[in-house]
Order: sequence, then C-alpha cells, then structure tokens
Amino acid sequence: MMDDHVTENRQDVNETEGTAQEAEDQASVEQVASPDVAALGVELAEEKARAQQYLANWQRAQADFSNYKKRVEQERTEAVKFANAMLIVTLLPVLDDFERAMASVPTSLAGFTWFEGARLIQRKLQAILQAQGVTEIPTEGQAFDPTIHDAVAHGPGEEGKVVEELQKGYRLHNRVIRPALVRVGQGTTSTD
Repeated sequence: MMDDHVTENRQDVNETEGTAQEAEDQASVEQVASPDVAALGVELAEEKARAQQYLANWQRAQADFSNYKKRVEQERTEAVKFANAMLIVTLLPVLDDFERAMASVPTSLAGFTWFEGARLIQRKLQAILQAQGVTEIPTEGQAFDPTIHDAVAHGPGEEGKVVEELQKGYRLHNRVIRPALVRVGQGTTSTD
C-alpha cells in the first residue's frame, strides 16, 4: 500500500512539473512567435497572390491553346476546301470556250451527233465544277455589286443595274474566284 501511495505522489509531482514546463514552453513560443507570425502572415499572403497569378496565367494559356487548336483546324478545313481553286480557275476559260462554241453553231448543224456529244461534254464539265462547289454569279437585272461584278462599260439602262453580262463570274463555296464582267446601266434608255 505504501508503494501505491509513493507511486501516486510521484505521478502528481510529474504532472505538476509537466504542466509547469508546458506553460513555460507556451509562454516562450508566444514571445518568439509573435513577430514571426506577422511576417509569416505577410509571406503567406504574398504566396497566395503569386499562386493566384500562376493560376490565372495557366488558365489564359489553356484558353489561348484551345483557340489556337480551333483556328488551325479551321485553317486546315479552309485549305482543303479551296485546294483545287487554282485548277478550277484554269478550267473556267475552257468552259467559256465551250459555251461560245455551242452558241455559235448554226441550228442546221445542231441535230448532228457530234454536236450532241460536244454538248454532253460541256454538261459533264459543268456538273463536275458544281460538284466541287462552283456556282455562277447572277448578273443581268441585278444591282451592280463591286464585290462580285467588274464593270467594264456603261450603257443605256436602269442606273446601277447590270444590263449585260460580258463574261460569267463564278464562286467556289461562296468565295468569288472570278468576278463577272458586266455592262452597267447609266440611267438613260436607248432610243430606237
């Protein structure tokens, strides 16, 4: 029993010494930490601001990269879409020649099979160009539009309207590849 009593006293003494030591340690930490806490708080705020800046820069870089990818894909699509534009532009005079030749054939020869064969070739060429996205630009009776028409002459007719088409114009997927050559009315009428 005596041993139990001695053990309890030792525990009480140890606890009292431990509590006193903890209080002393706490007081010294508070004395030392007080100026350091303010400095650490400032440093923490600076680091948080820097982290926010890094995050904003990263997000901006991600958005820029995403926009870059979209732009490159759009440019690639456009390049594929208009890759054959130069070939088509070089074929347009051939189509013009076919149309002039067909228009100049006398009606007495129009019934021959060679003429029908030539007309078939012309239609096939037109169909191939249409399949590639080529369309004719409308002209006669339309209001003159300098983005799709080239005025090469003025003549009698309603002012600002196309009165005659001298050469057909064409678009490739809504982009003008050859403007139409036209005569534009100057606001007078011809007297016959």
